[in-house]
Amino acid sequence: MPNQRLVEADLAEMYGASRGHVRTALSELTVEGLVERIQNRGARVRTVPVEEAIEIVEVRSALEALCAARAATRITEAEAEELRQIGRRMETAVETGDQAAYAQGNTDLHSTLIRLSGQKTAAATIDRLRAQAVRFQYRLFAKPGRSQQSLPEHLAIIDAVCAREPEEAARAMREHLMSVGAAIEESVRSGS
Repeated sequence: MPNQRLVEADLAEMYGASRGHVRTALSELTVEGLVERIQNRGARVRTVPVEEAIEIVEVRSALEALCAARAATRITEAEAEELRQIGRRMETAVETGDQAAYAQGNTDLHSTLIRLSGQKTAAATIDRLRAQAVRFQYRLFAKPGRSQQSLPEHLAIIDAVCAREPEEAARAMREHLMSVGAAIEESVRSGS
């Protein structure tokens, strides 16, 4: 949980690891922005403020738009079918109200597009950013009507990539992630 104290001795006992290994893991999580160390007080789970979460989405938007455009220039017919199948699964999840399946489809779609792009540096950066704002992502998945709103956005991305239209793929991805940023702001304003 955000602000939760991370006591090395407790973590070492809980995971059956040495304190040295726990200290190393906490250091790596600090570099990734998931943990913060406080002088003479130890480590705690870092809280990401909403303003930073929105900035993260904006940066992801630029990187994932690049990946979508690149995927559109490299995609094979078999890979296009893979994307279409993810889209069909997401449509079924919305029709049946299966939020967990929709969330999995969302994860699968974004990770597949990143993989198809071949952009390893962008992929590593996106993973770090996504981990920092994961709390907001889960809040959005639970928001009523969010999957119905984002489904057409996801399908537009799939259509553009499969049609091998890089500019349209990038635009559709930017629009989708800007919608995510707006939804985060709205959920914070409404307290949901």
